[in-house]
Amino acid sequence: MLSYFATHSNQTKARPALRLLAGLLVCMLLLSGCGIQESIQRIFRDEPAVTTPAPAGPDEMQPAEPAVVEPAKAPIIDGVEGYDVIVAGGEPEGIAAALSAARNGMKTLLVEESSALGGLMTLGMLNFLDMNHDSSGTLLTQGIFQEFYNDMGNAFDVEEAKEWFWRKTQAEANLTVLLNTKIIKPVMQEHTISGLMVQEEGKAKTYRSLTVIDATVDADVAVAAGVPYTIGGEDYGEAGLRQGVTLVFELAGVNWNKVIKYLKNDGNGDSGADTAAAWGYGDIALNYQPSDAMMRLRGPNIARQANGNVLINALVIFGVDGLNPLSRAAGILRGRQEIPHIVEFMRENFKGFENARFVDAAPRLYVRETRHIQGEYRLTITDVLENRDQWDRIAHGSYPVDVQPTGPNNYGNVIGAPEIYSIPFRCIVPQVVDQLLVVSRSASYDSLPHGSARVIPIGMAVGEAAGVACVWAVRHEQTFREMTQLKDTAIPWIQNRLKAQGAYLTAYDPPRFAVMDHWAYPGVRTMRELGLTEGGYSNDYRLEKEITKWALQNKLNKVLRLVRERAGQIPERTVEVSEQVTVGEMFQKAAFGITGKSMAPAEARAYLENNGILSQVILEYCQDLNAVPNYGQLLSVLGAVYDSLMKTN
Repeated sequence: MLSYFATHSNQTKARPALRLLAGLLVCMLLLSGCGIQESIQRIFRDEPAVTTPAPAGPDEMQPAEPAVVEPAKAPIIDGVEGYDVIVAGGEPEGIAAALSAARNGMKTLLVEESSALGGLMTLGMLNFLDMNHDSSGTLLTQGIFQEFYNDMGNAFDVEEAKEWFWRKTQAEANLTVLLNTKIIKPVMQEHTISGLMVQEEGKAKTYRSLTVIDATVDADVAVAAGVPYTIGGEDYGEAGLRQGVTLVFELAGVNWNKVIKYLKNDGNGDSGADTAAAWGYGDIALNYQPSDAMMRLRGPNIARQANGNVLINALVIFGVDGLNPLSRAAGILRGRQEIPHIVEFMRENFKGFENARFVDAAPRLYVRETRHIQGEYRLTITDVLENRDQWDRIAHGSYPVDVQPTGPNNYGNVIGAPEIYSIPFRCIVPQVVDQLLVVSRSASYDSLPHGSARVIPIGMAVGEAAGVACVWAVRHEQTFREMTQLKDTAIPWIQNRLKAQGAYLTAYDPPRFAVMDHWAYPGVRTMRELGLTEGGYSNDYRLEKEITKWALQNKLNKVLRLVRERAGQIPERTVEVSEQVTVGEMFQKAAFGITGKSMAPAEARAYLENNGILSQVILEYCQDLNAVPNYGQLLSVLGAVYDSLMKTN
């Protein structure tokens, strides 16, 4: 079996035998007498013959077999041999991008800093994947991710995953892999990226390319090249707010049969287990008192390894800056110091863990969120939770918008659960820099929808699409930015190519959730964009439930702060609300927040109406000034205040 560790040469060489196979393929095509001219033309253009697979149902999904591709010729760039595509980062998204490009005849270089491929799935030991299916059970992330899923499952052995990634990359004649190679900086020609400078075997070396795909988790190459970005929750008014990170750890001595028996019979519909994975113990985990106050134990995701040990994804660590290597290292140290206390707690409280013992922890943290680049389009929470399709779709997702806790005083939330949504090609085309695509969790997604789009299967589908996009860009000598305008040529070609190699892409009529027909939905939509409401797994925004003073006070003050920060015309002031809040007081406080003047309830209502802030629909549903407002009324009024003030200013 091939080792995934770096060899002496640190590179993968094209095998001469593949040329012989390509020659045999030509002979077979000639003998078949079918499509001879087209097939010969494809081979001489270094273009793989692609066949369209028969449609497969959800129970018989099989990815298209990779075509045998003649080794590509190296492009000459400024007088030296280069690559058609360089992929920065050996994360799963980068591997998918590199495989896709190489299989489509692109001479491809994959650069990875560590000694193994797989990134978060291997070095981060995240071996329990977040799957994406539609309501009929169809896997939405088919293609290269499905190849992995069919071979390894959604819970897998980490060492076997390393071997799988290595074998797949070694099988491609057009793909060179560099391990133990640090990226120093992008090579730029004004606003166009044209390669990477790396540190290889202790020496600086420059590799030139016609296109670059940034698959680093934090979009490091894009940022170094000058692409603008936001960090964490900055885009919805929570600068500095980041989801907690996780240190996955390994335990031996867990009685798996006992775990299955307990979790299948604990009376909790959110628990479960099978032969490879388990999830549950959530209510018990909440009782854990960490020795480090900036940590929390949540209900674990548990996955078995080939040796019978289990990997635990449960420890959430706060106060770690995912962009700071020293902070990440400190986070790992803090986590390792906490784990013995967690193991003791598990022994005493988790059925099947009575004899559990610590083995090791991942060498890399699971960092959920850092940067979000600014691309030609920014995916929004409304795109995701209105199940929107996109004309330039390159992938689909359906994972719930899962925002993990950001500190010890909150528990995170699920903003909503889409049925299906599309990732547009424009989301991976960054602003400012040409011939660069970004395919990691740091692609052009707002922070909230990133809670869904960040998961690995979606990232691998996006990476595969990026590899295909490079084919068009190279062969037609067009920039990715130009391609975002080619609705009748480049984009349909990419989509058809993806489907031909096994990806799932479909145009659809967006499923419509019931809340979208509620009178208060315009306010729900606005406040959800600001991170001020969530519908959970059932998309229930509790619109008929009565509010508390804190709901009005906290949400109104944030709305006023955001208007002040973004429009700059409202003086800084804090609104305080009485214990027995009414609809009339809600109008009073909204008017006071805008004007700084105290008004009677009826006067405040008239002010908001006369200034075009509240619509007749909202006023119709808010007639009783003495009633306790419900969430539908609250979200409608505050959403209207925000929309009106931002439009005015």
